[in-house]
Amino acid sequence: MIKKSTININKDNLVILTTSIEKMKEYGFKKEQHSFILSESKLDKKTIQLNCLNRYVFIVLVDNKIEDYKRKEQLRRAACNVNSTLNSHHFKSVSVIAETLHDEDLLAFSEGLLLSNYQFINYKSKQEKNSLSTVIIDNNISKSKIDELNGIIEAVYESRNLVNEPANKLNAVDLANHFKKMANKAGFSIQIFNKQKITELKMGGLLAVNKGSVDPPTFSIMEYKPKNPKNKKPYVIVGKGITYDTGGLSLKPTPGSMDLMKCDMAGSAAVAGAIYAVAKAKLNVHLIALVPATDNRPGFNAFAPGDIITMYDGTTIEMLNSDAEGRMILGDALAYAKKFKPELLIDLATLTGAAANAIGPQGIVSMGTADEPIHQKLKDSGKSTYERLAEFPFWDEYDELLKSDIADMKNIGGPVAGAITAGKFLAKFTDYPYIHLDIAGPAFITSANYYQTKGATGVGVRLLFDFFKNL
Repeated sequence: MIKKSTININKDNLVILTTSIEKMKEYGFKKEQHSFILSESKLDKKTIQLNCLNRYVFIVLVDNKIEDYKRKEQLRRAACNVNSTLNSHHFKSVSVIAETLHDEDLLAFSEGLLLSNYQFINYKSKQEKNSLSTVIIDNNISKSKIDELNGIIEAVYESRNLVNEPANKLNAVDLANHFKKMANKAGFSIQIFNKQKITELKMGGLLAVNKGSVDPPTFSIMEYKPKNPKNKKPYVIVGKGITYDTGGLSLKPTPGSMDLMKCDMAGSAAVAGAIYAVAKAKLNVHLIALVPATDNRPGFNAFAPGDIITMYDGTTIEMLNSDAEGRMILGDALAYAKKFKPELLIDLATLTGAAANAIGPQGIVSMGTADEPIHQKLKDSGKSTYERLAEFPFWDEYDELLKSDIADMKNIGGPVAGAITAGKFLAKFTDYPYIHLDIAGPAFITSANYYQTKGATGVGVRLLFDFFKNL
């Protein structure tokens, strides 16, 4: 965690964020140390390490001439290397000083340190835990900003933990129960619908996907509402909760294609993490998070290509591919959300390989019906958190690809524009401003990307928090 305390520059493990090597004269380095710092800076090194026997000093050179969001991202990434050194030497704490013009630099670097520090080692017999536990800062930054960042990091950890859990440890009921624990910790309310209630509501999409599973589905409604929220109508966030995806009877065909499918509920983890962070920070915003959840398997009476499914709102779907199941459960959730009359609804889902193939893990595919100024604010938050959005077109012509001869709509649009037709399918269940975020690319990575550790990244949590904070 991050905390404020007095820093001893001569004894603590120390990180100095600076725009100029000249300022290092103030830190009492010995002549040979100063010579080393100068020689390293001439080699254009951005992070200079000094091994001072019982401690380390890191000098991080900050480029003050680039855009703010790029500078903050450079600092988060620089923090990853510092984290690695500290843990390799089993240090428990580090103090950070910002000799820059921006207090936000200190927060960004601290954020990178702690996000890099995440581990998922619950099932290792011999657990080698990272030693680093405390980041100390001594600055004019308010306690509220520090508490806010600690809450965000905690929320990302919660999200990553959920996504990293294997399917045999986290079914739909387990997922909903974990949301309940998060609600109790952060101070938001939760209502969980069981299979009987879901059946009474005639959520046909969610029930159809669940037909192949031995475990029952759940539908979670999380709500955070302060006394006098700024928004008269709630913002709603919806997350795809497929706890494991085999593809159903349209079984995933390619080698290794199921290996990572425990991550198909990353959207649900993101919205739960976001409402957790919002509640922890007590943001003055009325927020509702919805999660339809089940696994998708080919057992029992699994729904089959050609089946006609009647959704919650009465729309009939010709189901031609059971591996396009996420949109079926999300369709019910989006239609259910109409009862809240949302100011805006944003869904997050690991929805299509098309989105991942289009832009890779470097960003999130976005699209929707919300006005461009709102979408632009979300893109601005994407830059600030470096969870960047690539907006895809949402032209009316794509609707033609979803037309069915025997039902209101097909659940797939064909071999082209797969990410867009998936979004178009979902939009049919909305009557409010809507943004769809396909996080299939960045939600789960097979090798670490700086502070995004291997496995679950928790993508979406920081993006949504920044968006709701700055609306």
